[in-house]
This record gives sequence, structure tokens and C-alpha cells, in this order.
Amino acid sequence: MAPPKDPAELKKAFVSQLGEEQWDESWESIAKLSPELFQASVDLIAVPKKKKYLSPKIQQLMSIAVDAASTHLYIPGVRKHIDAALKEGATPAEIIEVIELTGTLGIHACNIGVPLLVEVMKEEGIYEKHATVGKPFDEKREQLKADFTKNRGYWHPFWEDFLALDPEFFEAYLNFSSVPWLKNVDGSGKGGALEPKVKELVYCAFDAAATHLYVPGLKLHMRNVLNYGGTPEEIMEVLEIATQLSLHTSNVAAPILAERLGKS
Repeated sequence: MAPPKDPAELKKAFVSQLGEEQWDESWESIAKLSPELFQASVDLIAVPKKKKYLSPKIQQLMSIAVDAASTHLYIPGVRKHIDAALKEGATPAEIIEVIELTGTLGIHACNIGVPLLVEVMKEEGIYEKHATVGKPFDEKREQLKADFTKNRGYWHPFWEDFLALDPEFFEAYLNFSSVPWLKNVDGSGKGGALEPKVKELVYCAFDAAATHLYVPGLKLHMRNVLNYGGTPEEIMEVLEIATQLSLHTSNVAAPILAERLGKS
């Protein structure tokens, strides 16, 4: 069945499915220019909201991670999803923790770059001659590896060469990335405000987003989610939320077209 053409009716349907706080002028422009796209977009967003493998609060936290990631930085979405998360009962500590977790994305420069550097070192014949790469860890590096495993709950071989090459920077990143895992939010002594499973889902959200698509990290964090008791359905719901990033094309472009056409 074709969607209604009346923008007022489209807005009514939008609000009933997605909530008043998600409406903004961009949706009004989309409704006027392409009611078909408008309805299809609403239906896409509504799927995880109907299934609710993740609570509405956690869904909003995942959306914050996607929109606040340094590869996207979609400010209207960050504002809307923070407002919605607060409305769904999220605490400031939980929201800032999502921001802390999402802020680790930049380390993928090293996760991608270090293996390439090692590959080039081997091709140029300097790998075997290097003082630390490919050699047994000294006491300091062994301690940093143990600290990472304790703080973050896992270890992966791709950290090995990174730690071998620059233990000082590795330690700085360890401390930076451990903040949401170690800080004492409410005096209980537990690590951070969000349970480990949710932390790992946050990593999945920004790794899976189309602006990043960091496959090694996504696979690792999916496995961590399952090891913390998460389900495939919960992970799938995060992927569905990350997919909504594609709608920002029309959220940004439609109001500009509407302005040029004098329809806004």
C-alpha cells in the first residue's frame, strides 16, 4: 500500500512508531520530497524498536556510539539520541561511558598500521635485526600484557607487535582505554557504569558502522559479547542500529534540496 502523501499524517505515523524526540525538520523535508522514502526509512528504524532484544535505553546508547564515532560525528543524531537515552533512564555516567568507549576508535591506526609496518620490515630485511620486534617480551612488556588482559578482559595477537615496538605508547593507550573498565562510578568497586556485555556491544556498533567497517575488531568484540553472555540476536540488533547511519544521507541532503526548491 502506498504511503499517505499528507506530511501531517506521515509525521503522526513517525511519532507513533519512533517517538516525538526523534522528529526534526529533516524528516519534514523528506516527507514532502519523497513520502515513499520517508515511510521506508521509518519502517527500517522501527524493526529493532519492535523486537527489543536490547532495551530501549541500550538501543539509544548504541545509536550514540554510531553517531559520535570519530569517523561519523553526526551531531544532530548525537543530540537526539542523548536526549532519548536520558528519557529511557540512562544515567550521565552510562552516557559518558559510551563516549569513553567510542573514543578508542582511533587506535585502529595502530591495529592496521603496525602489522603493515612489520610486513614492510620483513620485506626490507630489517625485521630480524630489530632489537624488540619478534623477540621475547622483557619484564615491562610482560607486565603490560598482563595489565591489559586484566583491565580489558582479553588479549589478542595483534597487540603483540604493537607492544614490542613501543611499550610507552601501548601503556598510554592501555590507560586511556581502561578508563570505562576500571573507574569506580557508584562506590561499589565495579568497573564502570555499564556491564561488560554492553561495553563490547558499543565496540561492535562503531566497528560495524559503514564509516569504519573495522572487520578484525568487529569479529573480536562479537566473540567477547557472546563470552559475556550476549546473544546473536542482540548483536544483530546492534548491526540493524548501525545500518541506520545510511539514513543520514537524506537527513542532511533533503533539507538542502527543500530549501532550494522553496518547499521548506
